[in-house]
Amino acid sequence: MLNRKRNEPARAGHQPHHTSLIAHGTVIHGDLRFRGALHLDGRIEGAVIGEGEDAVFTLSEQGQVQGEIRVPHAVINGQVDGDVHAGERLELAPQARITGDVRYRTLEMAAGAQVNGRMTHAGDEAPRELPAPAALTTGSETEAAAA
Repeated sequence: MLNRKRNEPARAGHQPHHTSLIAHGTVIHGDLRFRGALHLDGRIEGAVIGEGEDAVFTLSEQGQVQGEIRVPHAVINGQVDGDVHAGERLELAPQARITGDVRYRTLEMAAGAQVNGRMTHAGDEAPRELPAPAALTTGSETEAAAA
């Protein structure tokens, strides 16, 4: 009776979280797309793309990515040579070394983490618009207005 929920099948539309591991010493040449969670101890030479709003990418301190990372959630503690786009949350741990631009919505950065590139916050705010320029006036009209 207490363990009833364990025996129930997964509800339709609700996928359990699965974690994939790429072990130390493994090298992948090419782009990698994943769902759920991906933990990288090895090396990827290509883009890492998380599909789905709950995708989580974790890069250990032994892990390396040479290419773009585009995921909703990321925890980086290794080396990245490429841009990082975290649609929701980005955590940079103490051993994180990023050479490339970083775009994030929420950022947690530990002491020791390094980014060599631009860091841009991607918020929900509307783009700011400059006021329309005033009609051009002649120099004499400007002097009269100043007096």
